[in-house]
Amino acid sequence: MFEPSAILAPIMVLVLWSFVMMFWMAATRLPAIPKLKLGRDAGQRTSELGKQMPPHIQWKADNYNHLMEQPTIFYATALVLAMLGAGEGFNLMLAWFYVGGRIAHSLVHATSNIVMARFALFLLTSIALLVMVIRACLIIF
Repeated sequence: MFEPSAILAPIMVLVLWSFVMMFWMAATRLPAIPKLKLGRDAGQRTSELGKQMPPHIQWKADNYNHLMEQPTIFYATALVLAMLGAGEGFNLMLAWFYVGGRIAHSLVHATSNIVMARFALFLLTSIALLVMVIRACLIIF
């Protein structure tokens, strides 16, 4: 019988958080389109739509896009650690730190968008992810 690795939980929390950001993005962007009189074809090119949106609305979409970028490395690394039987202990703590930091990054990005706060969170979570990657590589190689 398959015994699920504990590191699968932070993976799924970040996946769920990505959906939260998607719904938040939709809940703010969709009502803005008619208010701004952008027309029915306003969303044909996402980049063009973003330029027409007020910044506080666009921030949610930008953050959702960020959640489709670097976290893919997290997912791959965490799954590798799970498959190696190394999804517990320090690796699990790093995974939870990464997920918590990415959620905090989202909240800063989607609300105040204080760039230095976002950067600090991005840097800290990137370091945690890099440590996870190195630890996985040390097991494999």
